Amino acid sequence: MGQILIESLEKIGIKISRKQEEQFDAYQRLLDEWNKVMNLTGITEYSEVVEKHYVDSLSIVKTLDMNQVENVIDVGTGAGFPGLPLKIAFPHLKVTLLDSLNKRIKFLNEVIDELGLEDIHTIHGRAEDYAKDPAYREQYDLCVSRAVANLATLSEYCLPYVRVNGMFVPYKSGEIDEEVQNSKKAVNILGGKIEDVVKFELPGTDIGRSFVKIHKEKNTPKKYPRKAGMPSKEPIR
Repeated sequence: MGQILIESLEKIGIKISRKQEEQFDAYQRLLDEWNKVMNLTGITEYSEVVEKHYVDSLSIVKTLDMNQVENVIDVGTGAGFPGLPLKIAFPHLKVTLLDSLNKRIKFLNEVIDELGLEDIHTIHGRAEDYAKDPAYREQYDLCVSRAVANLATLSEYCLPYVRVNGMFVPYKSGEIDEEVQNSKKAVNILGGKIEDVVKFELPGTDIGRSFVKIHKEKNTPKKYPRKAGMPSKEPIR
């Protein structure tokens, strides 16, 4: 099984040690176990987890040199993607995983303990609330998210966490040109600038994915993010 992982990661230029391989394997096992009692993911079979979760999470190396990133927050992490694979593959990273569902946080804490990961912690709550907290606001080199929200909404949740000159890189699927176009005003108001959209297919599949590279150029105005529910109900237009 490990060979599938090693070969798949080599396709995107990532080499892992025996210890990292064991950590990825243990993560998949826990995902499978916990998924039997709660809905974490529709994908638990080993080769699919590797392809659609691990490789997808780590494909950010196509757009950023992760060795230049010190700390990262994963907003709406769910079952830990992309934050946990990033931490396993790049152990130097200091990682924060944020999710609104406590059951998922319990799962993530179990994975962190079982894998013996350090400099990684979970926070339970809404992105809008923690983004107002000085301990988290504008503290990160990089914010990532695989959440499905519209890009204007997602930017309001995520850009407040990014320090000036840091990056916000959402993982998107499907046709996104119009969505990117419609989010430019929101991104700009929130202090960011869309630098690039990197489109690719997951190796060995016909699944189209995109990274939107958003550079934080200035501080996010204090009024953002707006109170809970507003960013999704009334995205900045």
